[in-house]
Amino acid sequence: MARFNTRTAKARPTSAVTSTGRVLRTHESGRGQERDARSELFLLAVSHMVAQNTFYETGTDRDDRFARLIRGLAVSDPEWTAGLLGWLRDEGAMRTASIVGAAEYVHARLAAGATAGPSNRQVVNSVLQRPDEPGELLAYWTVTHGRALPKPLKRGVADAVRRLYHGKSLLKYDTASKGYRFGDILNLVHAAPDPDKPWQGELFRYALDRRHNPDTAVPPASVPVLTAHRELMRLPVEERRSVVTSPGGAERLAAAGITWEALAGWLQGPMDKAAWEAVIPSMGAMALTRNLRNFDEAGVSDEVAAQVAAKISDPEQVARSRQFPFRYLAAYQHAPSLRWAYPLERALGHSLANVPALPGRTLVLVDRSGSMFWSQVSERSQLNRADAAAVFGTALALRAAGADLVQFGSTSAPVEFRTGESVLKILERFGDLGGTDTTEAVRRHYQKHDRVLIVTDEQYAPNRHGDPTAQIPAHIPVYTWNLEGYRAGHGPSGAGNRHTFGGLSDSAFRMVSLLESARDASWPWQARA
Repeated sequence: MARFNTRTAKARPTSAVTSTGRVLRTHESGRGQERDARSELFLLAVSHMVAQNTFYETGTDRDDRFARLIRGLAVSDPEWTAGLLGWLRDEGAMRTASIVGAAEYVHARLAAGATAGPSNRQVVNSVLQRPDEPGELLAYWTVTHGRALPKPLKRGVADAVRRLYHGKSLLKYDTASKGYRFGDILNLVHAAPDPDKPWQGELFRYALDRRHNPDTAVPPASVPVLTAHRELMRLPVEERRSVVTSPGGAERLAAAGITWEALAGWLQGPMDKAAWEAVIPSMGAMALTRNLRNFDEAGVSDEVAAQVAAKISDPEQVARSRQFPFRYLAAYQHAPSLRWAYPLERALGHSLANVPALPGRTLVLVDRSGSMFWSQVSERSQLNRADAAAVFGTALALRAAGADLVQFGSTSAPVEFRTGESVLKILERFGDLGGTDTTEAVRRHYQKHDRVLIVTDEQYAPNRHGDPTAQIPAHIPVYTWNLEGYRAGHGPSGAGNRHTFGGLSDSAFRMVSLLESARDASWPWQARA
């Protein structure tokens, strides 16, 4: 008799986020599941905006939980923790959380005398990817752990400084508003110039000189952008606007490292049509996307607007900018002109390149409860978690062969859509549905689908039927996207067709393809689909 080799025999793949089996209560008193330390840290890290309150946790409580988890795993599992931090800053695009994490990694390992695994210096260097970040890390360290800087921290920062400091970065980020100027950082970490960059020694000397002698410091001729900038700054104010309007003005501003943020101050006047049109050619895709409303209010020409549209919707530019998909929704909501709708729709599509084309029938449940509306996705955005959830849920539904898209809170309702319809238009059909009855939404809308995907903060209210995922037959996969990183999950994860992912980027979507092809899905920095 065949006991194992049957037509229905299938592998039971596992995913990285794993439950311990211990029961916890969600913040709404539902019967939740504890996750192991690595899983808890991962889900918290990919959603953690440092010092930001959420509906159920204060910023201080979240910061403390994040630091506690980092410190423990930095000693007990340094290889995994270092991998998380590097990925978090790079593909995860979580700047502040990765910097805080690296500082706590170093502090915990030094306190414990731990030497195994990736070095402290290596981890510090891996999370510093923008020229202002060495100063951010040093400021966090001195506020949190005191003014004494350990050697591994100094060496990691020095490595990053050699990569990141150049003429344009000095002009953009070395400002009087910073507590740690470039010169201060060079003094503290004793950073020597990169021998492969002969101009860097003179740049470092100038950074030190302008920190201590700003009135007499002279930029080196070996760094042309600094001398060009000095020439523009010496122009009388009444002559500066003529630079903007003259032939070659845009090129001259770019050569002098004049950013759009600095241009209004240099002009000492408004950012009118001519000013924007002069600086737009040197702006990156992210900066363009954030300023669409300003372009309309200034009245930039259709010709220039077409250039902006082409750049923000170019797939390579979208990939390079590493913008979260919800940024395009925020831009769409705040830009008054319809001329941006199609480019933003295309950019959103490019940013969701990893969304799988799922076969069969799929049920997509999007949490629109009050807690999802309460906290913003970042300190610079007014967009909330509910809208971010709707972006991902809609993209999943549109890409699937056959999907039912449902929004839920204390009640639930289908969200109608047509194949090929605009994501941005579909998002206008979502509402605010009050409390969180995930279980009832699953019971009401599950109708022998091939899989269920739930985008939520997992904080469901008590229900006589219990665990929302238990309402689905055990052989049907359930994928939960956790957008807040709270400690208790609404159901088990890791095996048995129950899988939890986290974060606001689309990088987790590749894990669905792994699991559905009966392969285990590891952490995103350990496995690439």
